[in-house]
Amino acid sequence: MTQAQIDPANVHVTAIVSPLAKVHSSCKIGPYCVIGPQVEVGKDCELLSHVAIEGPTTIGAGNRFFPFASVGMAPQDLSYAGEPTRLEIGDHNVIREAVTISRGTAKGGGLTRVGNHTLIMAYAHVAHDCVIGDRVILANGATLGGHVTVEDWAVVGALCPVHQFVRIGTHAYIGGGTTVTRDVLPFSKTAAARDTHAYGLNALGLERRGFSKERIRKIHHAYKVLLASKLNTSQALEKLKSEPDRGEDVETLIRFIEASERGVIK
Repeated sequence: MTQAQIDPANVHVTAIVSPLAKVHSSCKIGPYCVIGPQVEVGKDCELLSHVAIEGPTTIGAGNRFFPFASVGMAPQDLSYAGEPTRLEIGDHNVIREAVTISRGTAKGGGLTRVGNHTLIMAYAHVAHDCVIGDRVILANGATLGGHVTVEDWAVVGALCPVHQFVRIGTHAYIGGGTTVTRDVLPFSKTAAARDTHAYGLNALGLERRGFSKERIRKIHHAYKVLLASKLNTSQALEKLKSEPDRGEDVETLIRFIEASERGVIK
């Protein structure tokens, strides 16, 4: 997988592809794209135009990059001193216009990672050392500070700033314009009115993803214990752990809260 294997018909004459880059022959490279020497691009990827990719960056198969996306550039961290950090992007992702995705930092583990089947919409930013799961949506202008984790199937709404080191749980939905400074509970709907709150279960999203009524009922019960009872978080967790038929989804919720270092949004 070297530049020499690329079909010239698939590379616009204005594109610049380093001879050291490894680009699959099936890829389509549009006008004014630039691919650096430490980049690997898997089969059937498409760079529409004006896309810049630097490395070390590894990109899987079937990804589409829209104009002016800037991928794999050095992290926006003042402590970064040119260390050989990485970006890894999986398969079948869509990276829309003017998205920026930075490589990792040495102090943060050296790796930024994006999973599979994820949509990152226009002007979103994924900072250094972030870990994005599968089938995630980052809406227009969503901004992830460094070291953020977004678990599978989560949705981050438009214009949401997410603080460094925050975790966003699986199947969570964050409303547009919400400032996120603490961990977002799995399966939750979280939004900002005057303050940022969890507003209960993302039931519609779970239904669309094939959750059974029984699974949703168990998660809904757990949310009532966490959010609507007079128990504090520790007491609520003890009550949930004492229930023998709580199910794996509630276990996921319990483990997420117990692992939280920043605290969770309730």
